[in-house]
Amino acid sequence: MRALLLLFALLVAAPAGAQTFPQLTGRVVDRAGLLSSAEEARLSADLAALERRTTDQVVIVTVPSLEGRSIEAFGRALGNIWGIGQRGRDNGVLLIVAPAERKTRIEVGYGLEAILTNGRAARIIERDMVPRFRESRWFAGIAGGTRSIIATLIEHEDEVRVRQR
Repeated sequence: MRALLLLFALLVAAPAGAQTFPQLTGRVVDRAGLLSSAEEARLSADLAALERRTTDQVVIVTVPSLEGRSIEAFGRALGNIWGIGQRGRDNGVLLIVAPAERKTRIEVGYGLEAILTNGRAARIIERDMVPRFRESRWFAGIAGGTRSIIATLIEHEDEVRVRQR
């Protein structure tokens, strides 16, 4: 157990000037402070219901800053550190919102790439999130994007989730 804790500490610790990452504390990690506790609870409940139904794991993270990294690099690194999705199935999705940089990304595990394609993810962001974010309606945008991700995964729930890489 001690070795496991040490490994975890090494993964989340960062030398001075290096990228820091929030800890995975639940299905919604609101480090940018965009959501109320009731909004977080509602989103978490929806994501838990999705996981019970499909086994797919979706985590929402908001960050106050990308610390100079591209959102793509941040998303890949955070997804690897957090390990969202089931081992061997890679059926995880990370919804990232960085309001200071005006960036949003849907990072998709290899096992879901055929279902939640780059095109579908881009449409969800542009249709369901960005218009609300422009009005500083953070919960509305995050909830709209989350609903669309859930709907897409449920629509294709009978498709096998296997690592495509």
